[in-house]
Amino acid sequence: MALSDSEVARQIKHMMAFIEQEANEKAEEIDAKAEEEFNIEKGRLVQQQRVKIMEHYERREKQVELQKKIQSSNLLNQARLRVLKAREDHIKAMLEDARVRLSKVASDKARYRELLVGLIAQGLYQLLEPVVILRCREQDVDLVKEALGPAIESYKKATKGTKEIKVTLDTEHYLGSDVSGGVELLNRSEKVKVTNTVDSRLDLIFGQMLPELRDILFGRNPNRRFTD
Repeated sequence: MALSDSEVARQIKHMMAFIEQEANEKAEEIDAKAEEEFNIEKGRLVQQQRVKIMEHYERREKQVELQKKIQSSNLLNQARLRVLKAREDHIKAMLEDARVRLSKVASDKARYRELLVGLIAQGLYQLLEPVVILRCREQDVDLVKEALGPAIESYKKATKGTKEIKVTLDTEHYLGSDVSGGVELLNRSEKVKVTNTVDSRLDLIFGQMLPELRDILFGRNPNRRFTD
């Protein structure tokens, strides 16, 4: 039975409403899925960036901590160096003070003469040469001449007369004015020299006593394995 125009129009309208409803539902479904996917992707990106930010600040924190440690270590080392320098300066000041005091020994002629006897004799023992050139300060020439005889006698006595020796006082070359006293002894060719000045003896003794002096002045270092 044929449909009337009004029925056809109503059917078409019904079909269009159905299609539109289906389209709306599909669109809503697509929107919901897109929203869900968007939220998932957004969450993933946010989490990814959060991790990157956390890693970045962790690295920065580690760098800051490392810089603090380096700075602390540098400051500690600088402080230790300042302490060591202050100690060395104090020891040098002590050495200079001792040098000044020893320079005054020469003002006591009798005492200085006895010292020269020992210094000359000791130099002769070290050289063990038959011919020796002796040098001293220009102002000590007379005292050295007085000390020379006893020093040679002491040397001969120590060697039991088995060593002949001739000592010549060098009156052309003198020790420098900065020398506190004492003598230098040379063999005939002047290639071998024994420096037995007051300053050299002080340096030798001071060097030997330095570990002990450090312990007395600053206390024993528990980290020091050797004392020389």
